[in-house]
Amino acid sequence: MSETIALEEPKPFKWLFTSKSASAIWLVARVWLGYQWLHAGWEKITGTGGGTFTWKLGFTEESWLRTTAGLKGFAGFALKGAGGEHAAVNYGWYAAFLRWVEGPGSWMAPVIAVGEFLIGAALILGLFTAIAAFFGGVLSMSFGLAGVAGVNPVFFVLEVLIVLAWRNAGYLGLDRYVLPALGTPWQRGTLFQRQRRPIPAAPIAA
Repeated sequence: MSETIALEEPKPFKWLFTSKSASAIWLVARVWLGYQWLHAGWEKITGTGGGTFTWKLGFTEESWLRTTAGLKGFAGFALKGAGGEHAAVNYGWYAAFLRWVEGPGSWMAPVIAVGEFLIGAALILGLFTAIAAFFGGVLSMSFGLAGVAGVNPVFFVLEVLIVLAWRNAGYLGLDRYVLPALGTPWQRGTLFQRQRRPIPAAPIAA
């Protein structure tokens, strides 16, 4: 007869990733990270730059919703010297992906721009926090593989931690109400739990 061995995680990590009191830490982390993504996405959507967050109405010619030049320029710059010594792109498969982005894959420009904005908004609001952090991590890793270091390593570490803290990262946000209602793939939320109706008793024969 097999025995089940239960290995508990260290108390500091259990507190950090599951407790309500630690949710304030994740609030600060996800609002800061969310602002960075919101800012980056808004600049791409509107075609504005310069590092200043301006709520400008309308789109310039540089908007990623109008032109794919920005994405093509990014891919082309990353591919310079690809395969050579100290190249920005060190993996052949990723260089092939960037060449695809330069050509038929340039349609991804508006997807990336809007995606960055939505990731930022979701992190700030605490809505589907872990999912937003996951897709943020995918973008951070993609930019890192293209040779763009900058803040991407810091972003990626924070995004991984927020994914691990999916239970309480959005507690001080909309996830506090959304997650219990929708549930998870392995546990139904309150919206999908059917209340059992009592079975009427059979009539007693006279």
